[in-house]
Amino acid sequence: MVVVGEGPMAEAKIRLIERAGGVVCSEAEAHHARLAFVALEDDRLARAGAQRLKGKGLLVNVADRPELCDFTTPSILDRHPVLIAVGTGGASAGLAKHLRLRLEALLPESLGTLAQALQSAREKLRERFPDAADRRRALDDGLREGGALDPFNPAAADRVDGWLDGADGPPATRQEEITLTSADPGDLTLRQARWLGEADLLLLAGDIPPAILARARADAERVPYAASEVESLRSGLTLILRYCP
Repeated sequence: MVVVGEGPMAEAKIRLIERAGGVVCSEAEAHHARLAFVALEDDRLARAGAQRLKGKGLLVNVADRPELCDFTTPSILDRHPVLIAVGTGGASAGLAKHLRLRLEALLPESLGTLAQALQSAREKLRERFPDAADRRRALDDGLREGGALDPFNPAAADRVDGWLDGADGPPATRQEEITLTSADPGDLTLRQARWLGEADLLLLAGDIPPAILARARADAERVPYAASEVESLRSGLTLILRYCP
């Protein structure tokens, strides 16, 4: 990757590239690169540099000038192997940074250790729950807020083996109902938002707003509500959604 510029702004781009495992080269070696960063304060020089590098076939990021960017870089929260990227599409790098800082304060350092523990337990999890849907439901139950593997609990990583040994099985079949009075997903309660994220089957009573359905699992089946379908519940959570604005 090519970095054009000097000083703190360019140094920050170089650190970003090196942390991602990239190699920084000079503009003279641009034929070896695919991406370029222009870190120049002078607007005229920045625009000229971007045009020059784009002419060489590189995708270019120009610091503080989103209108010149072919791509933008998010603010990264690193809890290896867990990575959370906060981006604004170039609208405000400052906003992305401060959102990431808030998340840094919320997420424990042990989050990466929990991910590694779950990876190590993958085969044992498959043996304990051969059915993929049962595995997902069991993990949902363990990872939920207050669950044995709650990601916000620093002790969760040390509980993975014990949780697997003592797990009784996936949560029992159940049915919940949400009556929506608004198309704004921000009006959902925390419990309702959690149900949407866990439901295996959505029974839609009425024209449910797309913004609400976007909060549900992508693989959750969606069918029109009918009394006959309510009687044939499957394992896991069936959620009835009614929209009464």
